[in-house]
Formats: sequence, C-alpha cells, structure tokens
Amino acid sequence: MNSNFSSAPLALVTGGALGIGGAVSRRLAADGYRVLIVDLNGEAADRVAAEIGAGGGEAEALTADVTLPAGVQLIADRLAQDPAAPAVLVNNVGDFRPAKAVFHKSTPEHWEALHRVNLWHVFAVSHLVIPSMIAAGRGAIINVSTVEAYRGIPGNAVYSAYKAGVSAFTKSLAVELGPSGIRVNAIAPDLTDTDQTPADAMLEGRDPALTASWLPLGRFGTPDDHAGVVSFLASDDSRFVTGHTIPVDGGTLASSGWYGRAGERGWTNRPTHA
Repeated sequence: MNSNFSSAPLALVTGGALGIGGAVSRRLAADGYRVLIVDLNGEAADRVAAEIGAGGGEAEALTADVTLPAGVQLIADRLAQDPAAPAVLVNNVGDFRPAKAVFHKSTPEHWEALHRVNLWHVFAVSHLVIPSMIAAGRGAIINVSTVEAYRGIPGNAVYSAYKAGVSAFTKSLAVELGPSGIRVNAIAPDLTDTDQTPADAMLEGRDPALTASWLPLGRFGTPDDHAGVVSFLASDDSRFVTGHTIPVDGGTLASSGWYGRAGERGWTNRPTHA
C-alpha cells in the first residue's frame, strides 16, 4: 500500500503480524481488503506485509504499541492520511502473561499490565475508529476474547476478568452501534498452536494422542481456523449477526473444564489420565 490508495476497503488488525493476527491479516487481504497491520514487532509486520504484497494483496505495516496512548496516536496519524474509513477493525492484541500462580500473590502493577494489553487497547482503538465508521454508515468490529471469559481459569483470574469484559463490551457496543450500520462481534479461542502458545508447550511432554480427550475435534487449533471465522464476521454473509462471541475452540467450552491434578496440588485443562 502506498500514498496512492486503492479503492479496496480498509481493514485494521492490531497484533496483525504473528499467530492468529498474522493469519487474520493474510485472510482479509485474500478477501480483497487492503490491510493495515499494526504490531509492536515491526520486523514481523513488515515481513507479513511483504508476503501479502508478493501474493498480489495490499498491506502496510505500522509499528505501534497499542497498549499506550502514543501507539494509538500513531494509528490516528496514519488513518488521517487515508481517504477511506476502516471498514473492518480487528482488535486482536491480548496476552495472559505476565501470569501469577494465584491472585493473592499478584500486584496492582500486574493487573494494570494485563488491563492495557487485554481490555484498554480494545476501548482505545475502537474509540478512535468508530466515529469514521458512523460517518460512513457501515463497519464491522471483531474483538478477540477467550473461552476463559466463560469458565474459570486457575492462576489467571485477572486475565479472564478482562477478557470477560471484552465480550461484555462487544455485546453492549453492538446494541449501541447497530442503528449506525456497524456490527460488533468477537471470537473466543482456546488451545491454539501459535508462537505465544506452541503445541509442544501445551503438551508438556504428554502423548499427543491425548488431544482427542481434551478437544472433541481431536486436534489443537491453528491460526487459520480463527482467521476463517473473522473473515465470516467481517463479510456480508454475517450481515444479520451482531453482539456475539463465537467460541473457536474445537469444542472445549462445550465439553470440558479444569481438572484437579491426581495426587498433587494444582489444576490442568489437559488431564493425563481419564
């Protein structure tokens, strides 16, 4: 993408370089959007933008930390140069780290860090983009929540609370913006093989065949699994869908929860024994 903007609709993806975000950026570009990839990792964002361009798509990388006002301002400055309002916003940034074993050992600084990466940026970037969507009379916002917003997760109470906030924000914002022609939805991932949560780390030395007992679909998710659902939520095929968080979890939310470890303290959502 350059200063001679095409007529393709604009999609903005935060954390759009790696993992689920990278897959979303590639999928939206394949769907015909020109994608603004916003990521803290500028090198990775540049690489994905170049890959999209080499494949005939349109993408631009913007290095910015969306957990800080200065990073959101960089997005504002970039959008001010573009004649088109974003047609799609994907608030993908999020992280359960830094995690603490138990809540009473966490600190206010820990809460604040998780707040900015999981909830504050969703507010801030949405707040930036919504006025132009209202003026255009259309738009789709897709947030990334988690299945842990709907079930307990030991050791990550603060993270799950903020992600529950993402899903609640999604519902209320959808009602608020519906009359303006803007739809707001979310996805809720679980057990997805990414750089942030690699399959080997999730297995922790266990037999890979055990995944069939953890996920009804029998495998870990892939970033492309999520990108396909985001593509649907961004498209006119979902024109009558708003206010919902769709689990993209292989069935874990429907089938399972956390289990006490046999003969020892602690919990697991990947039991070694039946």
